[in-house]
Amino acid sequence: TIETGSNIDWATAEGLAFGTLLSEGKHVRLAGQDVERGTFSHRHAVLHDQETDKLHVPLKNLGHGQAAFSVNNSSLSEFGALGFELGYSLVNPNSLVLWEAQFGDFANNAQCIIDQFIASGETKWLQRTGLTMLLPHGYDGQGPEHSSARIERYLQMCDDHPNVFPSEEMLSRQHQDCNMQVIYCSTPANYFHALRRQIHRDFRKPLVAFNSKLLLRHPMARSTLEEMSGETRFQRFIPEVEEEKIVAADKVKKHILCSGQVYYALAKAREQNKIDDVVISRVEQLNPFPYDLVKEYTDKYPNAEVVWCQEEPLNMGAWAHVAPRIRTSLKETANHANKEVRYAGREPSASVATGNKKVHLAEEYAFLAEALTGEAKKPSDVVGGVPVF
Repeated sequence: TIETGSNIDWATAEGLAFGTLLSEGKHVRLAGQDVERGTFSHRHAVLHDQETDKLHVPLKNLGHGQAAFSVNNSSLSEFGALGFELGYSLVNPNSLVLWEAQFGDFANNAQCIIDQFIASGETKWLQRTGLTMLLPHGYDGQGPEHSSARIERYLQMCDDHPNVFPSEEMLSRQHQDCNMQVIYCSTPANYFHALRRQIHRDFRKPLVAFNSKLLLRHPMARSTLEEMSGETRFQRFIPEVEEEKIVAADKVKKHILCSGQVYYALAKAREQNKIDDVVISRVEQLNPFPYDLVKEYTDKYPNAEVVWCQEEPLNMGAWAHVAPRIRTSLKETANHANKEVRYAGREPSASVATGNKKVHLAEEYAFLAEALTGEAKKPSDVVGGVPVF
């Protein structure tokens, strides 16, 4: 809670980001098909009095001097709504303008706005926008129409060169020079910082934020006020956080890199199976890619195999984007220059996801085993939803 400064969940962190910006005089505008309540009943930005039908918007009542807060449920036209918000962001660069898809899958109905304007508008017309797209994403067994925001499509449009390790100068200008930012955060605090940095910069860039549905209420996906205050900032890369439970760095056998909610499935499976020679790091920002941090932290474990783990099929997700960039980073290391990165995830698929919950779980257990043990095997048992290998 806010009072204790701990156990802050996703929606609270978002509310804190909006509230602090509003208190600083920055206009915040949020639109989408179900943004007032939040598709997953998590936001509750607008409260309805059932007896009087009156509305109450807490973020409009922060105090004297706050900026305007606008939250609007849009029509069912993703193309129309996203196009309007893009235009709004272009003429209001000091406003945090966000469009949220009801499910990330539905953004494909606005693909021309993304392709023609958001991804390439600056290159074609020197037209900068700070528009933020919030796309619910995650493989939770809900079938092929409610699982994937198509991470691979956005990453394919990023203009970073995968085979060139950036110089110090290039690294310092990564965000300034990229065509858009793509993130898949695993903590509420990092999401908080990602939203605030959209406005607290001297330039504007589109932000595509994939947000896990599972993590909205996940007991492990919690942050503290300490992680959102003082000198804290957005973390592009989060290295292993439980080193006290892991063997010495030179004894580590596997270094798993991942992004988003799959981290928690990996962490729980590692704990359940009492594995102490595998470390797990999170690539929170997929573009611009954190070459420098991948280099630094892979070198920390000189004898570890480097593995990329994802929930999505091989032909989807971040794999095609991260694989060459991880290789480029490894070439600059002292210990992994000639090593490959191994894939652990679902098999190639035409459909985004299976519609069968049993198959979904079997696939998940298989890639968790492959990532942690090197072999895609069936679990001997499942305890509390966590596989035992």
